Order: sequence, then C-alpha cells, then structure tokens
Amino acid sequence: MKLSQFKFNLPDSLIAHEPSDKRDEARLMVLDRKTGAIEHKIFKDVLGYFDEKDVMILNNTKVFPARLYGNKEKTGATIEVFLLRELNKDLRLWDVLVDPARKIRVGNKLYFGDDDLLVAEVVDNTTSRGRTIRFLFDGTNEEFRRNIEILGETPLPKYIKRKATEEDKERYQTVYAKNEGAVAAPTAGLHFSRELMKRLELKGIEFAEVTLHVGLGTFRQVEVEDLTKHKMDSEQYIIEEPTVRMINNALEEKRRICAVGTTSMRAIESSVSAARNLKPANDWTSKFIFPPYEFSIANSMITNFHTPESTLMMMVAAFGGYDHIMNAYEVAVKEKYKFYSYGDAMLII
Repeated sequence: MKLSQFKFNLPDSLIAHEPSDKRDEARLMVLDRKTGAIEHKIFKDVLGYFDEKDVMILNNTKVFPARLYGNKEKTGATIEVFLLRELNKDLRLWDVLVDPARKIRVGNKLYFGDDDLLVAEVVDNTTSRGRTIRFLFDGTNEEFRRNIEILGETPLPKYIKRKATEEDKERYQTVYAKNEGAVAAPTAGLHFSRELMKRLELKGIEFAEVTLHVGLGTFRQVEVEDLTKHKMDSEQYIIEEPTVRMINNALEEKRRICAVGTTSMRAIESSVSAARNLKPANDWTSKFIFPPYEFSIANSMITNFHTPESTLMMMVAAFGGYDHIMNAYEVAVKEKYKFYSYGDAMLII
C-alpha cells in the first residue's frame, strides 16, 4: 500500500490536549471488523463485550520523566535534554536528544537544577540532534533515579503545546504501569481506571502483561510513499512464560483475545512461533505492520484514534480492514471524536 492512502482531513480542534475528566469516561467507538458496523459508547461499556476467561493483553511499561532542562557551562544557555534510553547503568551513560543541538559539542558540560543537582558531560555525537551523555554522579542508583524524578518532566508529545503538570504525571501513565523504560505512554491503556479493572476482573476477564518500552519512533513521520521502504525504530520488549501460557490457552479455547494498544499488538506479533502460538521473548523489535497483514494472536483490539499517515493508523487498518477503518475515521471526524494520545478510544471486534 501507499502512504497517500492513509490521508484524511483531521481538524486541529479534534486533537486532544487534555485528558478526559475520568479515565473510563472517554468516548468509545466499537467497530465490527467483519461487517464494518459502528456503535457509539463510552469506554467503561467495554465490559459488555468480554466474557469470563477472555484475555486482555496489557503493556505494563512505565513512562519515566524523560524531559530535562539544563544549562550549558559558561554561556548558561537553556538546553532541553530528552532522555531516550540508558546505555550503561554503572557508567550512567544515556542516549539523548538535545535542543537546540548546534551548540552542544563533545566535552561540553550541562548543569541541571538550581544547585546543580545533576551534571552531565557530552561524550559523543550520534545524529544531528542525538548525543551520548554521561552523568557525573557519585551516589547510588536509587539517589540518581530520585534526582531524575525531581528534575524531569512528564514527556508529553510535542504537539501538546503546554507545560506538563502534576496531573499529567498521573494521567500520562497507565494505572497498571510497572516496568520503567518508556518515553511515551501506551495510550490505549490510559482509559482503564482501577474501578474498571476491578469490574473486568470480577467478570473473570484475565490480564496478560507484556512489556514494550515505547520510544520516540512512535511519533516519527513516514517519509516514503512506498511503505515497504519505511524503517521502524527498534523498541525493547519482554514476554514472560506466564503470559505465554495464558494467551496460548485462550487461543486453544478460542476465547476473545484483545490487544490493548498498538504496542501490545506489536510485541505479540513479534514473537509468534511456527505453529502460530505465542513464545517467550526478551528482545528488540522493529516490526512494521501495515495492510495486508495476517495477525496470529489477537482477535480484537483497543486503540486510540491516530493521526493521518501514521504507522499506528496503518497497523489499525491492517487489523480492522482498510475500508472499514477509513470509514470509521470519517465517522469519528464527523462525530467529533478526540484524536491522539489523550483522545478517545476504539474497540475493534
């Protein structure tokens, strides 16, 4: 398929800049992928579509406060440093993006916090904006992490043109987040409240957890018309044995298996055995899913509404059927559903 086939007109007013008042009261569009039929609900109604022993696959990655603001030595210029990933825990080496980048050279020191709570030195250039930095810190790893917590901001996507708040710290994180390592939230999961999780549990729905540490590549634009030429950034993912057992059991019993979010879907589709079962993994994936694609594990999916020509929208079109999804998105715009990270949700069954 071609990039231009995923164009649609999305008015700016439909891009959500704030979360809904309550997590589980965002709007929910339910799409039947066989018939293309659409229902309009609210998110907590998801309960009615699942039965005992059905499985929901959750990405339990945890967003860390990846956006820091520091000052360059001598000039005192303010520099944004976005932590991408830790390269070496003992040496405190990190892969980062800096902005503005042109004045940040190897050997420069950066100071963070009023009393220079953290100091870092630039040790390498990786890309035009990419740098490797080393934090010069003598304390324990726990103390270092605490300082990052103090200094760092919730890494809201760039399109949200406001400062991150205390509320974002809570709301740009799923209630079931536990394994730290993401610089963007797995947004479909943001709609689950603790109350809704409890109600699903009481109904006998099982939760299978995977970890995929969402990177900034999730926001990267596709720049080639021929989709087979697009390269995805690699993201680390982990699928453990208990999850594998639960999901393979549900496959055997022909239960409803729901991938909550594109990241959960990418993780499971990256670890399919020759017999088309799930297998354990601790690896990196750069899998790019676009139509036509045959899915092996999940038979339903919860996802947000994505932006035109995004890789996320392409995966959803591969799962829900291209024509059904393009029609559903047209309806979503007409019905004023909210799009993107803090937006409304879609259940595809």
